[in-house]
Amino acid sequence: VQLQASGGGLVHDGDSLRLTCEASGRTFSSYSVSWFRQAPGKEREFVAGISFRSGTYYADYVKGRFTISRDDPKNTVYLQIQSLKPEDTAVYYCAARKGSIGLSTVDFSSWGQGTLVTVSS
Repeated sequence: VQLQASGGGLVHDGDSLRLTCEASGRTFSSYSVSWFRQAPGKEREFVAGISFRSGTYYADYVKGRFTISRDDPKNTVYLQIQSLKPEDTAVYYCAARKGSIGLSTVDFSSWGQGTLVTVSS
């Protein structure tokens, strides 16, 4: 399955944003999907994941502000971000795999183009 992230942009401190991850392929519903982000000069890090059964898992630093959801008929996974902070500035990527939610970059063999989120103070 191939994924494309979108929905990023320039926002202000405290704003909200919804990122979209669109997938190609007819078996999307059998994949778990994870969101990662990479800030300038930093490693790519796990943000949130949703299993093929819609179970969710979040990095501790985003709990309460980020919500991941999926719409399988639309082959889409969303990442809703509330109360954005300047430290959320990063390129956000989505990735998919069969089985459990991937929590590490080594869990995935391919990455699509990310979407840039810039939060101004």
